[in-house]
Amino acid sequence: MRKRALITGITGMDGSHLADFLLDKDYEVFGLERRLSTENRVNVSHTENKINFLTGDLTDQNSLTRAIKEAEPHEVYNLGAQSFVGKSWTIPEQTSNVTGMGVLRILEAIRESNFDTRFYQASSSEMFGNTTNIHFPGDKPRDHILNEDSLFQPRSPYGVAKLYGHWITRNYRESYNMFNTSGILFNHESERRGVEFVTRKITNGVARIFFGLDTHIALGNLDAKRDWGYAPDYVEAMWMMLQTDAPDDFVIATGKSHSIREFLDAAFKCVNIENWEPFVVQDPRYMRPAEVDVLCGDASKAARILDWEPKTNFKELVEKMVQNDVELIRNQGEWIKR
Repeated sequence: MRKRALITGITGMDGSHLADFLLDKDYEVFGLERRLSTENRVNVSHTENKINFLTGDLTDQNSLTRAIKEAEPHEVYNLGAQSFVGKSWTIPEQTSNVTGMGVLRILEAIRESNFDTRFYQASSSEMFGNTTNIHFPGDKPRDHILNEDSLFQPRSPYGVAKLYGHWITRNYRESYNMFNTSGILFNHESERRGVEFVTRKITNGVARIFFGLDTHIALGNLDAKRDWGYAPDYVEAMWMMLQTDAPDDFVIATGKSHSIREFLDAAFKCVNIENWEPFVVQDPRYMRPAEVDVLCGDASKAARILDWEPKTNFKELVEKMVQNDVELIRNQGEWIKR
């Protein structure tokens, strides 16, 4: 019998890559999507006729209960969230309701269904918050490499909401003997990332500057450092977590952090621009009220237990994203019409 999987957030970057991965493994894939006046299925358009779409919302308990009953899934991947960290300060209540309480609602739907369902929660490195104030005895201050036992101290409403989702997933695992696992994923990107996120904003901006469509990119803090991986590599780790004998939590990361400046440097080099500073403007509107300076993860547990490791390095990731945005503009012909 084919395995059935339900994915919340299936039209997002991670959800679409996970759908591709599971379809390749001959899963029957169900995707939860909110009722919108205009469908947004761009990321899954190439596999849309292979996915069973169910209408539901992480803020609506009844819709989640119905979705679980209809799909009868062997596996549930909760990737749905208000996932834009910067926006979480302007819509903190919505972020908490969707990203935090939404996890509780879907866990309750699974628990009450009595199906033998394995649950994956998309936790986040943003739960760790600022770690640059951590010092090691007899050593100079350095970037702290974070693992499953590191201290959580979130610095945004998004991080706080994700931490609630993480802990309620663990609580239900311990309270009801549910197969619940959390992937604490560090930053990961792909060609399908939304243009409102800084990485895609950069690669799309570089492509537009290359074609003469724009003169600059407006950004916030250029010194923040993140551990960036490639989303298709990371969704494989999600699946691996649900194939283990016992549920657990895993950090998924590359173990290397890079600043926004380094991302800019790599992106502009893809279009043969060495000095990018004239094309970048720092805008106070994009500065966060509380910044996380550095995030870098230790995925040694995932390597040891899951036999997982990242396949795509930082330079390759940036090149893939820039090349994709260059091709999108070239195919649209927008640069010819200017």
